Amino acid sequence: MPQEYEAFIIHIKKLTGIDLSLYKEAQMKRRLISLYEKKGYKSFRVYYKAIEEDPNILNEFLDRMTINVSEFYRNEKRWKVLEEKIFPGLLNSSRKLKIWSAACSTGEEPYTIAMVLSKFVPLSQIEVLATDIDEKALARAKLGIYPERSLTEIPAAMRARYFSKNGDFYQIADEIKRAVIFKKHNLLADRFDSQLDLIVCRNVLIYFTEEAKNILYHKFSASLKSGGIFFVGSTEQIFNPARYQFETEDTFFYKKHR
Repeated sequence: MPQEYEAFIIHIKKLTGIDLSLYKEAQMKRRLISLYEKKGYKSFRVYYKAIEEDPNILNEFLDRMTINVSEFYRNEKRWKVLEEKIFPGLLNSSRKLKIWSAACSTGEEPYTIAMVLSKFVPLSQIEVLATDIDEKALARAKLGIYPERSLTEIPAAMRARYFSKNGDFYQIADEIKRAVIFKKHNLLADRFDSQLDLIVCRNVLIYFTEEAKNILYHKFSASLKSGGIFFVGSTEQIFNPARYQFETEDTFFYKKHR
């Protein structure tokens, strides 16, 4: 069984570019075994053969491997810090911010960034790059249609201004959609952009090994301009920020040394 999982990892990396060895093994293995058993497969070997032969099974595998739990304004207090402290500081240096929402899932996070920033800058001047490895999540993000539970934490004024009810769902305004550019991107394999003012990567790094996290923190730091901000999730505190040229700007916000 261990050798079978190792062979599965090698095959998946060749097929998709995704390196499963960088994810916490017990967690990932559990998730995948549960998935293949539900489909009636008996082993990683048989499951991989099915993935290779059927694009639907491959897509289902990718969907299960990526973690799409998202909502607008998730952890409201942190967004208040972004609005009241981080954006005003960044906008002192430049009115046109270069922003990346990494591992953006179904789009709630980058759309929230655009909505908050629109309090300071006209939406026509805002451009947020939003990336994820999961093409189905990106397709849903581009649609901009969300169930009510995704909107629970949004301030009432923002909800009234930027959403319209569509049956049981809510459609986000086109002006917000235009402010966000969605692209497929693999954090562990693809090149990062440079000279960014703000990188938001929340509730994703907890799924990676310490080794992968260390690599990613260095890459995120290298992508920020000096004075740029890295915003992480509420379970992802960096315990030695100086190692990555960061200093703590606020809880879960790190500034790159000038």
